[in-house]
Amino acid sequence: MRTALVHSADWLSTCFRIGYLPLAPGTWGSAAAVIAWRLLPEMELFRLTLIVIVVFLIGVISSTIVAEREQESDPSHIVIDEWAGMWLALLMLPNEWVWLGIAFALFRAFDILKVYPANRFEKFPGGWGIMMDDVVAGLYAGVTTQALVLFL
Repeated sequence: MRTALVHSADWLSTCFRIGYLPLAPGTWGSAAAVIAWRLLPEMELFRLTLIVIVVFLIGVISSTIVAEREQESDPSHIVIDEWAGMWLALLMLPNEWVWLGIAFALFRAFDILKVYPANRFEKFPGGWGIMMDDVVAGLYAGVTTQALVLFL
């Protein structure tokens, strides 16, 4: 049973092995998240928000299991945090490639730079720390892109 749980956690936390792609797994994970978001059927904001929350919670649980197994605080192949953060950034944006691309670029920048308080949240234990710094990066990217939408 434990093996099945760890195996499932690995598949979920790496978003079906996307995190094992070579060179910049976070970028691959973020790009896959944008494509998946674009392919979602049109639905109201409430349902999209619930989906983001569920992805986040799955990420906390699965990334905790994988990080504990590998005895690392934030293994680079865990990319469900990029999915949750990226989807949070896209939540209130027009579903058009130009805005998705801008949000993607901003999210990657904020995720890499770990702008305060993201750098504090990544110190949370287990999956909470893995997920929360990307949630903050997603909030930054979403707000910044939304401001661009409004001003342009």
